[in-house]
Amino acid sequence: MIIIIKNADVYTPEHAGKTDVLLIGGKIAAVGDSIKIESNSVDIVEINAEGKKLTPGFIDSHVHIMGGGGEGGFSTRTPEATLSGITTAGVTTVVGCLGTDGVARDMVSLLAKARGLDEEGITTYIYTGSYRIPLKTITGEIMKDIMVVDKIIGIGEIAISDHRSSQPTFEEFVRAVSDARVAGMLSGKAGIINIHLGDGRRKIDLLRKAITETEIPVAQFLPTHVNRNPELFEECVNYAKNGGYIDFTGSEDPDFWEETDGEIRFSKGLKRLLEEGVSHDKFTLSSDGQGSLPIFNEKKEYVGIGIGKSTCLIKAMKECVNFENIPLEIALRAITCNPAKILKLQTKGRIEKGMDADLCLLDENLDVDTVIAKGKIMVQNKQPLVFGVFENKN
Repeated sequence: MIIIIKNADVYTPEHAGKTDVLLIGGKIAAVGDSIKIESNSVDIVEINAEGKKLTPGFIDSHVHIMGGGGEGGFSTRTPEATLSGITTAGVTTVVGCLGTDGVARDMVSLLAKARGLDEEGITTYIYTGSYRIPLKTITGEIMKDIMVVDKIIGIGEIAISDHRSSQPTFEEFVRAVSDARVAGMLSGKAGIINIHLGDGRRKIDLLRKAITETEIPVAQFLPTHVNRNPELFEECVNYAKNGGYIDFTGSEDPDFWEETDGEIRFSKGLKRLLEEGVSHDKFTLSSDGQGSLPIFNEKKEYVGIGIGKSTCLIKAMKECVNFENIPLEIALRAITCNPAKILKLQTKGRIEKGMDADLCLLDENLDVDTVIAKGKIMVQNKQPLVFGVFENKN
C-alpha cells in the first residue's frame, strides 16, 4: 500500500511546518511539498491532515506486555496488553519487560507475547530478566540472550532501593551490567540496563557506585521511575546533569499520585530539567503499561493497586504544552527520538526518508486521531481499525 499524508503540520520531532509525507512498503519514502504519485496497479491512500500535527509513532520503552503485579496475591495479577490498547495511545513500538514476578511469568512467555504483538502489527523488543539478580534468562546466559535472540536489547527491569528487589550486592550488579554491555557491543545492540528505582533510602547509590568505581560508562544505564518522589527526583536531576539518561514514568491520574506519594508529574519534571540546562537528549518517558501500581503503607504493607496504561504518554505531552508552555517538539523527544537513540532503534523515532513508517496524527487538542504502524493504518478518527486476534471488537 502507498499512503500520502497531505498538508500535515510535521514534527520530526523538530517542528518542520506544513509538508507532505509519502509512505511506501512500510518505510517513509519522501518528505516534501506537494508530493504527487500515480499508479494504476497499486492502491494509493491519501490522507488529508489539514489542521493536524504529524509526529513519529510513540516508543513506549517500558511495558509489561504480559501483565504485571501480584503484590497483593494471585488475584492482583494484571492482564496482558492488547494491540488496540497500545495503538490507540499512539504507540507503535514497545519494549516489554517482566517485573516483580519472574516466576509465574518467564522470559519464553514474554518473548512469545512480543512476537504475537509484532505479528498483529506493531514493533516489539524486550529486556531479559526481571527485578531479581541473578537474572533468569532464555539461554541461561545474559550475553547469549542478547547476542542470539533478536528481540532482546538489554536487561531489566532490575530493581534497586526497593523492598521487592533481590537486594543485589555490588559485585552481582556489576557482573550483570558488564555482561549486558559487552553483549550489546558484540551484537550491535544497546545492551542497555533498565533499572527500576524504588523509594528506598539508598536511592541511586548502587548505580552511582557502578559508574564511579568501574569503567562502565553512564550511557549504559536507563533508570526508570525517577519521578517517584521528590527526594529521588532531586538525585536523578543531578545524575542527568552529569550526563546520565533518566526515564520518567507517566500516570493516568497524576493528581492522585502527586498527592499520595509526592510523585513528580512529567510536565513539571521536564520543566525542571530544562531550567537546569539538562541536554534535550537525556530524558525519556514510558508508561509502565499493564504494570501494577501497588499502594503500600509506611510498613511496606500492600493496601491497594492500580494499573499502568500507555495512554498516559499523550496526556503527559498535553500537560507539557498546556500547563508548562514546553514546546511540543521538546516534549515529544521523550517518546520518539530519545528512546530510539538510547535503545539503538536505528529506524525509529524520526520522520525522515528511509525511516520506518510509524506515525501519529494529533488533532487540534493534541489527542491521538490516526496511527500508522509499519505503513498500515491501525487507528483512524480515534477508532481502532486493526485488532488483536482475541480482542473484543464491539
